[in-house]
Amino acid sequence: MAENAARRDLHPADEIRAYGKMTQSGAPVSTIARAFAVSEKHVQRRLALAGLPDAVIAALAANEISLGMAAAFTISMDAARSLEVLELCKSRDWSEHQIRRALKPEAVKSSDRRACFVGLEAYQAAGGRVSRDLFAEDVLLDDPDILDTVSTEKLAALAESYRDEGWKWVETSLENYIGYYQIEEGKFARLYKQEGALSEDEAARFDELTALEEAEALDAKGREELAALQAILEGRYSEAQKAHSGLILYVDPRGAALICAGLVRKEDKAAAIAAGLLTASQHEREDASKSPISQKLREDLDRVAQGARQHAILRDPELLFDLLAFQLSHALHWQKPFGISLGEVPNWPTTGAEGYALDPRLAEHPARDMQGKDLAKSFRAFRQKGSEYIRGELTRFLAAQYQGGEKKLTALVEKEVQPRTREIWTPNAANFFSRVSGPYLSHIWSELLDLAEDAPSAVAFDRFKKAEKAAQLESLFSDAATREALGVSKEQASRIANWLPEGMS
Repeated sequence: MAENAARRDLHPADEIRAYGKMTQSGAPVSTIARAFAVSEKHVQRRLALAGLPDAVIAALAANEISLGMAAAFTISMDAARSLEVLELCKSRDWSEHQIRRALKPEAVKSSDRRACFVGLEAYQAAGGRVSRDLFAEDVLLDDPDILDTVSTEKLAALAESYRDEGWKWVETSLENYIGYYQIEEGKFARLYKQEGALSEDEAARFDELTALEEAEALDAKGREELAALQAILEGRYSEAQKAHSGLILYVDPRGAALICAGLVRKEDKAAAIAAGLLTASQHEREDASKSPISQKLREDLDRVAQGARQHAILRDPELLFDLLAFQLSHALHWQKPFGISLGEVPNWPTTGAEGYALDPRLAEHPARDMQGKDLAKSFRAFRQKGSEYIRGELTRFLAAQYQGGEKKLTALVEKEVQPRTREIWTPNAANFFSRVSGPYLSHIWSELLDLAEDAPSAVAFDRFKKAEKAAQLESLFSDAATREALGVSKEQASRIANWLPEGMS
């Protein structure tokens, strides 16, 4: 075999059989590798297939299945099932994934959120079996029923620990996320943590740690300290709140146990209102059939209440500016505090960054999606970053919304700020020259260099192919050495530096 391998490449099936026989005779991997002039890793990969049923290796030798398909069979220890799947995959032209699913239809990967939550050790301790996909490097859990049982038991035990904290009720959920829809569907009211406050020294330390975290320079001890300070800011639920509300415990897609807390059931709302923890809604305040207040009057009263909120917040301009910056820099959807809608004001060409040097503040850090997030917590953290950061956010998002407007107003603004298109944009082959006609490129070349139509250099340029013209013009605009070689005058250089396409201001 070794002599044959030296003359020609062996078929993978022949390698598997040969390496398997040598291993059975006691030859170590290093010896096999030397004998066949291959790497030890190559030998190990082939030996991983040596335990496959003979029929699978025969199918590989006959080129009825690929090497990758043969490798998919390594996850199964059931020879009979492997032979059944082999016949199916040959007749139906299955993929490697389909083979794995057929061999282990009930198995789940170790990346499953339930497996991440309970851990492989707990699963195996409960009798769960595992198998490994040697080539995809996946661990498969063969007993999903056991995984479900272990996961449910662990979640139930965790729920008991929360009941001991004084919550009126605790439920577990199989969902991987609890958000607005689930809360509305369950007709829950929501209580929020009572905010905490940092001392002056703690606030300074919080800012310091936050800056380190953003710079990705925070060690484990620092993250622990920051989490403790953040917990103070977030506050806690009072004993009275816990006595009237509960929580739902669930496992997120990463396998982390999370809670959605402070939920007041419909039947508990009256007691929570009486305890001063909730404010009655309009529907709860009035019986529509007996109310002396008409709908039109109710709308007017709601407007008065809204006016009172606006009247009060007018006394705190800083809070208004902070809220506006927060809304602009975070995608709050329908939960926005101001009745202001953002439009899309495009500022990025389809050619991307080719020749384009827009201020990074206008091109990076899009508004963060806050779907399902605790906005009060996020806003507190946002304000903790300080007025300079907030004004920066407000400035860049307002600038990104600027689109000019009425002609005279636009002219007034431009007189103040003096925009220069060539400050951020330089025409090149990708963003302009390759996108216009060849004759127009010849016209630009002659115009910029003061060439007559019949000048030798103009005639020579006009004979170029379009791609060559685009490359020459790009070099003229971007390469000082090219301009020097062409003897470009100061006046011509200024013209090139300020040139813009027709109709572009």
